[in-house]
Amino acid sequence: MSEARFWTLRLGKTGIRALHILGIAASSGGILYGVDKALWVGWWMLAMSTGMIMMLMEILRSRLWLIQLKGVLTFVKLSLLASFWVIPQHKPSLFITILVMSVFISHGPAGLRHYSIWHRRRIDEKRKMNG
Repeated sequence: MSEARFWTLRLGKTGIRALHILGIAASSGGILYGVDKALWVGWWMLAMSTGMIMMLMEILRSRLWLIQLKGVLTFVKLSLLASFWVIPQHKPSLFITILVMSVFISHGPAGLRHYSIWHRRRIDEKRKMNG
C-alpha cells in the first residue's frame, strides 16, 4: 500500500470516528437527562450512521471481526441500544453501559479485542509474507 493511500485511509477512518464521538457526546445529554428529542436527534443520527460505517469498514477489512470480541460486543451494544424502546425507563443506565463497553472495545489490550468466541483464543488475520 502506498504511503498516500495509507494516510488517506487512516485519516478517513479517524475522521469518521471523530464524527461518531461528536454525535455520541452531543446526544448524551438528551439521553441521560430526557431533554427534548428534537434538540439532539440529529446528533444521534450522526452517531448511528458513522457507527454503521465503521462497522461496515471493519467487516470488509476482515470477516474475523464478526467472531472477535470487538465485533461481538459491538452487536451486544446494538442490542442494548434496541432495548431503549423495550425498557425506556432504563435508557440512562443502558447508555452508560454501552459507553463503558466502548472504552474496553476500543482501548483494551489486543488479546481481549481479538479474542475469538468461536476459537476460544486470540485470532488474527494471517499476514502474507513478501518474498
